[in-house]
Amino acid sequence: MKRIVVVEDEAAIREFVVINLERAGYEVVEADCGEDALKIYEEDNGFDVIILDIMMPGIDGISVCKTLRKKSSELGIILLTAKTQEMDKVTGLMMGADDYITKPFSPSELVARVDSVYRRVALATMRIENKFKEELKSGEFTLNMRNRTLIKNQKMIELTQVEFQIMEYFLSNPSTALSRTEILHHVWGAEKAGEEKIVDVNIRRIRMKIEDDPSIPRHIVTVWGLGYKWEE
Repeated sequence: MKRIVVVEDEAAIREFVVINLERAGYEVVEADCGEDALKIYEEDNGFDVIILDIMMPGIDGISVCKTLRKKSSELGIILLTAKTQEMDKVTGLMMGADDYITKPFSPSELVARVDSVYRRVALATMRIENKFKEELKSGEFTLNMRNRTLIKNQKMIELTQVEFQIMEYFLSNPSTALSRTEILHHVWGAEKAGEEKIVDVNIRRIRMKIEDDPSIPRHIVTVWGLGYKWEE
């Protein structure tokens, strides 16, 4: 579950943010001040992203950002700012914030910004975890991280570098629906935005190599309208 803390002292804005993030699939915890935000994190640091309003009574958002960044390099931090707070934006980024959202903002902008930071956090965490793994296993498949090879039922399958990265992403996120855009960003980077067709072509190539019947794929399953997911 994607977990996020929303820290905003204005109840109407906080409710707007929470409702839209919950609709987007996030598990949300609310706080109305910096003190409560720090307390929440001390009691449970298993959150992926925290949204901080800059201007709050008591401990302000920038101070909370600075404190949390010292505690965690992985946590995604997004600041809520006003158009008049240009210097605060710069200060927040210098203190370790990943991004900022300027009020007023639309639900689509909010979710897009949060999704972007969440993806970076999830990918960084996955890479850290995978560094300590010699192999990723799923059913009859073994992906060797050191030798960069794929074995199916003790038989070697040759993969290009791109195909290997796609397989690593799938096996690190089993049974998880991954959008074409997420796969594109993970393998090719954000500069390839809008070229999702390249994902479909490579998925087709991988299916030809790993599926018993590529026309009826059992492992790389299409999620209609979104992308693909890996099943054992």
